[in-house]
Amino acid sequence: MNTDPLPPTVEETLRADPVVSPLIDRHGPLHVTPAEEPFRRLCTSIINQQLSTASADAIRSRTFDALDDDVTPGSVLAIEEDRLREAGLSRTKVDYLRSAAEAFRERDLTPAGLANASDEAAIDELTRIRGVGDWTARMYLIFVLGREDVLPLGDLAVRKGIEQLYADGDDLARAEMREIAEAWRPYRSYGTRYVWAAYER
Repeated sequence: MNTDPLPPTVEETLRADPVVSPLIDRHGPLHVTPAEEPFRRLCTSIINQQLSTASADAIRSRTFDALDDDVTPGSVLAIEEDRLREAGLSRTKVDYLRSAAEAFRERDLTPAGLANASDEAAIDELTRIRGVGDWTARMYLIFVLGREDVLPLGDLAVRKGIEQLYADGDDLARAEMREIAEAWRPYRSYGTRYVWAAYER
């Protein structure tokens, strides 16, 4: 866990929002940095889709155990489908993981490989993979590529978190949420992390 202070420009920007400022004090520095093992992280996102946290954790653990914790494109393509199904993956999720493995073999989807791609271009590249939609792609931008200005309003926890923090739980239109998040630019990924932290605790 990175306990370094937030970059000064990030903290200055977020503290200008009186709602986010106390969240920084409460939750400490929440960073947005490129991740190691990007393929493993993408597999985790795919497994997590449409599952409760507890179910996703259990299935992910069994899946990675079946791969001997060697989560690479080669290992995913080599393992028998039955073994992944026994770990709890649906046939569709197995197909999605194999699609991701093939994509990683054919294209450089690592932080270095996508370094010169805009956020939208990176999303376009990622959503060419079967099973990777806009939500998964935006999670990848934040948690794997370390992109600093992503606002994933397709995420239910982000929307509910913004409504709790800014509207006492009342419904807000996505346009209203985007307007709220304008205060965080160009660091909306950081603002999003604090919304998640407030919602989940």
